[in-house]
Amino acid sequence: MLFRYSRWDGTQRVDFDAEDLLDAMADDVLYDGDPWRAMRRLMQQGMQTPEGGKMPGLRDLLERLKRQRQQRLDRYDLGSSLDDIKKKLDQIVKQEREGIKQRMPEGRDRARHEQKLDELPPDPAGKIRNLQKYDFVDPEAKRQFEELMNSLRQQMLQPFMQGMKQALGNMSPQDMKRLREMLQDLNRMLAQRANGEEPDFEAFKQKWGDRFPGVESLDQLIEQIGRQMAAMQSLMQSLTLEQRQQLDEMMRELMMRDERLEAAMRQLGMHLNDLLPLDELIQRYPFRGDEEVSLQEAMRLMEELQELDDLEREVRGVRSLEELQHMDAERVERLLGEESREDLERLRELSKRLEEAGYLERDGDELKLTARAIRKIGDKALRDIFTRLKRDRFGGHTMNRRGAGGDQLDETKAYEFGDPFLLDLRQTLMNAVERQGPGTPVRVHPADFEVHRTELRTQAATVVMLDMSRSMLNNGYFLPAKKVVLALSSLIRGQFPRDALYIVGFSLYAREFKAAQLPTLSWSEWNVGTNMHAGFMLARELLNRHHGGNKQIIMVTDGEPTAHLEDGVADFSYPPTRRTVEETLKEVQRCTRDGIVINTFMLERTPWLASFVEQMARINRGRAFFSAADKLGEYVVVDYVSTRRRSVR
Repeated sequence: MLFRYSRWDGTQRVDFDAEDLLDAMADDVLYDGDPWRAMRRLMQQGMQTPEGGKMPGLRDLLERLKRQRQQRLDRYDLGSSLDDIKKKLDQIVKQEREGIKQRMPEGRDRARHEQKLDELPPDPAGKIRNLQKYDFVDPEAKRQFEELMNSLRQQMLQPFMQGMKQALGNMSPQDMKRLREMLQDLNRMLAQRANGEEPDFEAFKQKWGDRFPGVESLDQLIEQIGRQMAAMQSLMQSLTLEQRQQLDEMMRELMMRDERLEAAMRQLGMHLNDLLPLDELIQRYPFRGDEEVSLQEAMRLMEELQELDDLEREVRGVRSLEELQHMDAERVERLLGEESREDLERLRELSKRLEEAGYLERDGDELKLTARAIRKIGDKALRDIFTRLKRDRFGGHTMNRRGAGGDQLDETKAYEFGDPFLLDLRQTLMNAVERQGPGTPVRVHPADFEVHRTELRTQAATVVMLDMSRSMLNNGYFLPAKKVVLALSSLIRGQFPRDALYIVGFSLYAREFKAAQLPTLSWSEWNVGTNMHAGFMLARELLNRHHGGNKQIIMVTDGEPTAHLEDGVADFSYPPTRRTVEETLKEVQRCTRDGIVINTFMLERTPWLASFVEQMARINRGRAFFSAADKLGEYVVVDYVSTRRRSVR
């Protein structure tokens, strides 16, 4: 296997695993609590790693579509398609003049032919009209003219003549009659469909199927003809008024000015307009390039632009992964290249990868985060917070003494009665040798025993009180506050597994949440009112389940208390009443008596809030911090770690 290394420039393709995808979704999941919405945003916007790797989303596909369309518009001169026809007609006339000189002697017949050529109109339609009646002298000029007519008719009548291109060059009145008959049958079917009837498509197919190879249903036939007619109309719309008039006149000449055929074509256009969104298909394209094209190439350009527009509408309409599955990957590759197809396939595998990794699970039609995913999101929230901190800003618990019942240390000590018997055999034998001197056998006495020291970590119980009032949501504190609680949960689970963490949300009332519920908490959970009184009551009840150790409340809020409980019923008032403040401070006193420390993180610097928190701090001896929303996690987690304590026997 060969490997090639190069400097990273952001263009290299990177394969993202399920953990990368979950990290990219994490903030969106936390914001509105819906993994479906988070995946839709990821599908639309793609993702990018801090190292510069990128997985394109649907927006990137749209940008590529726009670039492809603009490249064509900037490259080609659409009006040159008529100039190409003029040049070919002029070449035919020149060939005929030379043939006349070579094949006819000077005289009346030669003069008559030359006069007819001199009287040809300057416009292409007029030349075609007169040359169709002209009796060519030069065989090569005649062949070139018939070949040109064959090519032009093929482009004009392509929707109806695919199965008989050989006959297009020499259409007889009988051929025109058959074409009118086919259009009448087609119009009859479309009229029946418009009236809610079911046309006999099989009979039509038996009669005219050779002209529409590969078409197996009336819907396919309508779409095929509609798209090709829309391409011709787009070509007409993209030309100047004068060019459009010339092309329209030329089309009439190619159809031999058959008024009944023209009427049938107009009727077909009306039916198709009723059955298809032709207004979406017919577009005016502002070409501004200088590269010349033939009429055939111009029609091909219209079909390509039509396909690009159609794919763009499809991409813009994708709202779910199910709709993404129905996109035609082969068409994406044909229009945008193999790389775009690969990007589409990767987007399709979003939910599959997350499900296979155990991060998502289906409950009927719903998609839910697993417990593993919630832990991962918490770990990411913790990483996001810690990446802003200095590497040596905090460590583990501060160790003042040593004791029993905790983790084993590298240090040893002489054994004392009651110590855990974690024997250090090497040091014990060395003690015996030193005591009795060299020789065998080595006799070990109890005084020789050396045991490992251990540390004892005190347990801590913490309640995070999360303000869930509407102001938190409206001020943009919703997401950072949720991330902080998840980060604390992840920190305690990973570094302090003996600790307990409770989550209490409070607005008009207070309720307990589990960490697993946090990612999917939606806006509907956030209510009016800031009932700290109810929050402290519930937090105190939870913390009093623990005897000994540290007990603390970490409150995150952006406003003063505006509600309290009266006989279990919330009493809300804004501005706050004196009664609300007094009842809240009474509950702070009860927490203080129970040995609970209250640390408050304020996200607003209003004088009223500062005054209230100052009163709380005087009663409880807790601390108060003012913090910006994006720095909240830093302060909360660092404070949690720095206030942990060890006691050792």
